[in-house]
Amino acid sequence: MRKLKNEELNRKSIDEFKASEKLPLYIVLDNIRSLNNIGSVFRSSDAFLVKKVFLCGITATPPHKDIQKTALGATDAVDWAYENSVIDLIERLQEEGVLVLAIEQAEGARSLLDFIPEKNKTYAVVLGNEVLGVQQTVVDRADDVLEIPQEGTKHSLNIAVATGVVLWDFYQKFKQQ
Repeated sequence: MRKLKNEELNRKSIDEFKASEKLPLYIVLDNIRSLNNIGSVFRSSDAFLVKKVFLCGITATPPHKDIQKTALGATDAVDWAYENSVIDLIERLQEEGVLVLAIEQAEGARSLLDFIPEKNKTYAVVLGNEVLGVQQTVVDRADDVLEIPQEGTKHSLNIAVATGVVLWDFYQKFKQQ
């Protein structure tokens, strides 16, 4: 078995990416402190054809060298917008028919394993601060709360890792439909 060279991977150009059909999925980052985490989320969003990334609250925005260090140019391909208020954004998305899902450990949260996205629906997943998680006001406003099952000694995943897990889960479930 031979490792492929980058030019053999047949990756999309930025224009081809922009024209590609996207997953019916938005990523909402609320008060993310780490610029490297933000860049990683952009890179994963590029890999799995996310519709748009919303950066809210204290979450930094491109262009920034520390975001670029991990995004590796994905901020040029993936659509994004800054929104000061995550609650205003959630309300606007819900008015547009988007189902908002908080990714958090909460009473009554559904396991990501049990969640099956509905065809012809658009979703927004909200991921929160590295220390405090998703704000309670966001959990209260969300249409549902999903929890990533974990069986180890730690109670949380890094925000970039959690995003990657959620994106892969959505991607493979949508591809099976």
